[in-house]
Amino acid sequence: MDRRTKEQIVSELQEKLKEAKLGVLTSFSGMNVAKMEALRNALRKSNAELKVVKNTLLGIASKETDFSILADHFKWPVAIVLSHKDPVGPTKVLIDFAKKNPELEIKVGVLDGKLLTRSDISALAELPSREVLLGKLVSVMAAVPTAFVTVLSGVPRNFVQLLNAYCDKKKTLN
Repeated sequence: MDRRTKEQIVSELQEKLKEAKLGVLTSFSGMNVAKMEALRNALRKSNAELKVVKNTLLGIASKETDFSILADHFKWPVAIVLSHKDPVGPTKVLIDFAKKNPELEIKVGVLDGKLLTRSDISALAELPSREVLLGKLVSVMAAVPTAFVTVLSGVPRNFVQLLNAYCDKKKTLN
């Protein structure tokens, strides 16, 4: 690879690293091309991408980004998974894929500038997806005003029922 190509790869990778919320380093030795493509396709469905990059280029690109804390881990052939949106989806894909394919080894990750261990990544994969969490939040937010309206409408409803019972009593007495 010539110098110009390396500079272009580093600049493109650095832009992706600056935009990414989640990055996970994996070791992929022993995986064949078909399995790598299957992993890439699964990650694309969860709005993530898998990049295989030379350690030196990744080290240069990670400078001045949140991913600089991973510099000590650029020692083996690595692939980096980058997610720009929801961090839960790609971690679920990685954990599920690693269970079925022992050749894929999840090493470490970064989420918003914080280092994630393998156990942190597994815990992140156990969380519900963003859509599920938003749905729960909306249901909680909708329940509060509904309960408030129910409480407020209880007083006039009880008053009307009292008047109705009073009218019924008057009619039975007459």
